[in-house]
Amino acid sequence: MKMNTKASTLLSTFVFLTFFHLSLVSCRKTISDRGENGFTLDLIHRDSPHSPFYNPSNTQSNRLRNAFHRSFSRASFFKKSSLAAPNTIQSDISPIPGEYLMKLSIGTPPVEIVAIADTGSDLTWTQCKPCENCFEQSSPLFDSKKSSTYKTAGCDVEECTSIGSSSCVKGNVCQYQMSYGDQSHTIGDLAFDKFTFPSTSGKDVAIPNVAFGCGHDNGGTFNNYTSGIIGLGGGEVSIINQLDKEINGKFSYCLISIPLDSPVSNVTSHINFGSSATVSGSDVVSTPLIKKDPSTFYYLNLEGVSVGNKTLKFKSSKIGSGGEEGNIIIDSGTTLTFLPNDFYSSLESTLVDSISANRKEDPSGTFRLCYESENGTIDAPMIVTHFTNADLELSPSSTFAEIEQGLVCLTIVPADEIAIFGNLAQGNFLIGYDLVANKLSFKPADCTKY
Repeated sequence: MKMNTKASTLLSTFVFLTFFHLSLVSCRKTISDRGENGFTLDLIHRDSPHSPFYNPSNTQSNRLRNAFHRSFSRASFFKKSSLAAPNTIQSDISPIPGEYLMKLSIGTPPVEIVAIADTGSDLTWTQCKPCENCFEQSSPLFDSKKSSTYKTAGCDVEECTSIGSSSCVKGNVCQYQMSYGDQSHTIGDLAFDKFTFPSTSGKDVAIPNVAFGCGHDNGGTFNNYTSGIIGLGGGEVSIINQLDKEINGKFSYCLISIPLDSPVSNVTSHINFGSSATVSGSDVVSTPLIKKDPSTFYYLNLEGVSVGNKTLKFKSSKIGSGGEEGNIIIDSGTTLTFLPNDFYSSLESTLVDSISANRKEDPSGTFRLCYESENGTIDAPMIVTHFTNADLELSPSSTFAEIEQGLVCLTIVPADEIAIFGNLAQGNFLIGYDLVANKLSFKPADCTKY
């Protein structure tokens, strides 16, 4: 199968879900109609022209290289966390924050924040006054004293005990401490307040008593365009589980390809909640979501990968705790797909036998399999991932990318004892999470329509 032109390859290189200048675009019913409502949010990648991170002076190659570097750093954390001993507490360490931004408001009256939304984190937090040690932030810090609906969490509440790293050194106030894979950190008070999602239709969705961290000591590599993290992982304190009664454990997203070199783009990816998250149709395939520790991550079971007509049986080391199944993590915040070294070597060898283009080394040493390409095209076979009960055809435009002029590389890379299904591979699928039925559904889709 022949890849698209150079321009099409670049458009397909970055797919966007986690997490994000998220803004509500539709709300079919009010949030108070529990179990019967749905709403949709925009998802904007950190390198999109819509993002406050966007730097028009950066080349497409620089953006790709930066995203790939973040992927390797993030994968390193996943390895350490998923391979930890069952009795080792890992919930107080999170991966380097993901690829997306989210916009919402906290408190009464509402104060807008822009935060990194992340499927690899549970705790939601923002910088708060008074701030003993904070990173520079372009927007005003949240002042809890000015919110009539703010209240600190006691040490005996479920949310406090589920964080994993909390203490009570100043009365009955739960204090949290969270560190990230890049040595960034946040320390502060666990609290409850109203979260408001702004709708472009003019109707806000307000959710009371959402648990979050009010950070008074924060530092590291966070950018001044953000104020914190929105936790969208699978743990108890994540936004997803806190909205369980409102959304019935259902959310979905569709990641589109967008032109990173365009100063204006009218398309965005979306994330849907509740009734809006339904994934249906004759072309839908579903695979079990495997429950394991750490519960933050979303685990699937990969049985094999096909290259053309040849199928390779997937073999991997055990990741996480809780059984042999659940051998790969699906993650919106990781750009690349990572496969264990031995299996990757077999996959690479099979691809080499199937591709007639001239092989070329990546000067940076990042990628193992690259080819020369004068116009951004190579003849590449279809790669199919075989999850339990679900086969996904990955187009060459999502598995190969032109990382710089004249050089096309495989965006599947080797890793030590970890497997991650990254966001490039998830592009142009409507992907639905059902945490009640414990299943993940895939539907091939034109994501500009979702």
